[in-house]
Amino acid sequence: MHQPHPPRLADLPRAPAPGGGARRRRRPGRGAAQGLPHPDWHAREDSPLALAQARQTRDELKAAHTELAEDGAIEIVIIKTTGDMILDKPLADIGGKGLFTKEIDDALLQGSIDIAVHSMKDVPTYLPEGMILPCNLPREDVRDAFICLTAKTLGELPAGSVIGSASLRRQSQILYKYPSLKVVNFRGNVQTRLRKLKEGDVHATLLALAGLKRLGMPETATSVLSVDEMLPAVAQGAIGITCRSNDDKMMEYLSSLNHEDTRLAVACEREFLSVLDGNCRTPIAAYAYRDKDGNCSFRGLLASPDGSIVYETSRSGTYSFDDMVALGQDAGHELKSKAGPGFFDGLQ
Repeated sequence: MHQPHPPRLADLPRAPAPGGGARRRRRPGRGAAQGLPHPDWHAREDSPLALAQARQTRDELKAAHTELAEDGAIEIVIIKTTGDMILDKPLADIGGKGLFTKEIDDALLQGSIDIAVHSMKDVPTYLPEGMILPCNLPREDVRDAFICLTAKTLGELPAGSVIGSASLRRQSQILYKYPSLKVVNFRGNVQTRLRKLKEGDVHATLLALAGLKRLGMPETATSVLSVDEMLPAVAQGAIGITCRSNDDKMMEYLSSLNHEDTRLAVACEREFLSVLDGNCRTPIAAYAYRDKDGNCSFRGLLASPDGSIVYETSRSGTYSFDDMVALGQDAGHELKSKAGPGFFDGLQ
């Protein structure tokens, strides 16, 4: 009986080493009888977080499906993206966050890989035709971590202190509360940014606590900012996994891993983002979660990059897909109306 080939996962790497690439080495005598490809892939790249997320997905697939627990049943393929390689410019100047997914989307649609593992906050609100996202893994902590060698909190930093962050969402909220601070573009993966901080390039930086936890280094955080201090990015802390929309087997595998509470929260936040037509020039934050009564609580924010203008809204409703999508849309329309067309024109 013919067996379907095993899933090939692509992770979403961050900041690979210059000149890095993949080389393929086949193990002789394996897989041919079953028609199963078993290449090994190696890449010189610098993305422990991306690999951690891919390995988490692999391990969960193996635990849920015995046929995937066999040796060599799942390969991890490293794919470098344009967003990984251009680190000296803000994302908005090189095309936005879609640059972290384009090469991976192409590989998926061309059949080079079978599923793709993404940090959901990097995924554009519209997926390419022929692709579906049937799975969100359980969401990690959504909060941001403050990391500094000289102060315990943002409020303790002296005037003129430089904070490194590539996120306009973080920049706008920092400058709104602490206008005497300075925020500079600060791209690269977790390890790169921590090294630059230690070398004195900046006085402090902010990182997603979820990433630090997945890397097993939450102690790196000097302190953790509450969502009242720093509203998170849309879908922060969530992992999303895509496959081809006509690949029923992969959809079956992925659906078995889906965490429905996370999927609904992410859908709500992404609808809010979609209404605002959010891009990397627009500071937007949102957080939807199940409250103690089992309902959906939502907070959303739209700001100017310099923090001089901040619009906020909140909502609550039934924790169900249709109601949460409508809630996110309604919140987005409210802030879009408050800001007016001139606000968005000024961000182009």
